[in-house]
Amino acid sequence: MAINSVLAPVKRVAGAHELLWNLTLRELRTKYRKSVLGWTWSMLNPLATVAIYTFVFGHLFQAQAPVGDPSGVMSFALYLLCALLPWNFFMLVTNLGMNSMLSNAALVRKVAFPREVLVFSNSLHGVVQFSIEMGLLTVALLIGGSIFLPWLPVVLVQMVLLTLFASGIALALAAGNVYFRDLGYLWQIFGQIWFFITPIVYTPSIIEGRVPAWTEWIWKLNPMAVFGQGFRRSMYDGKFAGWSNLGACALVAVLSMLIGWTIFTKLSRRFAEEL
Repeated sequence: MAINSVLAPVKRVAGAHELLWNLTLRELRTKYRKSVLGWTWSMLNPLATVAIYTFVFGHLFQAQAPVGDPSGVMSFALYLLCALLPWNFFMLVTNLGMNSMLSNAALVRKVAFPREVLVFSNSLHGVVQFSIEMGLLTVALLIGGSIFLPWLPVVLVQMVLLTLFASGIALALAAGNVYFRDLGYLWQIFGQIWFFITPIVYTPSIIEGRVPAWTEWIWKLNPMAVFGQGFRRSMYDGKFAGWSNLGACALVAVLSMLIGWTIFTKLSRRFAEEL
């Protein structure tokens, strides 16, 4: 009996890991099933977005990308991608995670298992797509002249921290969406606002002195602006992102996971009844 009581938590953890792995594989296999181009769509979508924004902002509005310091790179498309790909990954994880309970309602109602595994499986699915896109960006930056490979470990740390930050928000959204189905529509609107108050298609220097001082603080405290700045420093500039940047990213990642998991745990007790 004593041995069984000790081994029970270990078995539950092992079972949860196996379930997480199987659910992640399921998401990966069904992502582009029966589509002609398959996983090529994961590369075409961001490329099409970059082409549109480059034409509108880079050509029509004559937006200029800053010169990478010390890389010397000057490309609006590459500057845009360094922040756009992390943003797309963030929205992918939060959107998939938010709908994870509803899309697996039958499983949640009938089977007892750690429900957060459904959210994390979508996060891992997003990580695979994000890694493919970042790999292509790495090749493009190297061709463009940004020799940032010494800072590649820092980029990987940033990717992990962004995954934790996005997963924490996804946990809270997944729990809230079970009780309040309008949350998905509200999140889409909020996401559009958040996108344009984040320096992705423009440089942070544009807003300096052009908006009220209190508004500038919103930009500076924007977590996705901090992440975008870190990726651009590491990849576009080819230098260390800075301890203050990594510290801020780590702080918001930990807070997001703690708050999101707490909300999810408290609300998950009635998931089966609500679904």
